Amino acid sequence: MADTNYLLRLYHKCLKLPLGRQVFSRMFARKAPYFKTIRPLITELRPNFCELRFAKRKAVHNHIGTVHAIALCNGLEMAMGAVAEASIPKHLRWIPKGMQVNYTAKADSDICIQASCDPDAWQVGDVAIQVKGMRSDGTVVIEGDIIIYVSAKPERK
Repeated sequence: MADTNYLLRLYHKCLKLPLGRQVFSRMFARKAPYFKTIRPLITELRPNFCELRFAKRKAVHNHIGTVHAIALCNGLEMAMGAVAEASIPKHLRWIPKGMQVNYTAKADSDICIQASCDPDAWQVGDVAIQVKGMRSDGTVVIEGDIIIYVSAKPERK
């Protein structure tokens, strides 16, 4: 799939550059401007899996000094989008349908976000992408599913 998927090709091309992960992450974050607010770094991307990281800094703090919920959800959504774009077959398209998350611990450090899905899930209908965010010590601070709706691309005339 890495040979045929445009996003994976771009990712691997960027990895050959100095600061390639940073270059790729900035390019991908431009797809939705709110992704840039967390200053994400995609550390791993392959079919059905994405990992990104972002730093705990004042711009993503809430009133108690931990990483705020929307910053965490922005990370989850960005990782989900990367998984979807890197994994979906060419004849299909996707759109987010819903998100269900649970906050399980204080997010009081830098954050690592992971998104993954079953390789056999890429069919027309609802597809669940599993997402989670962890503190530096590995404690899960947010976890859940983002449901995307997958449909066939219309035929070009």
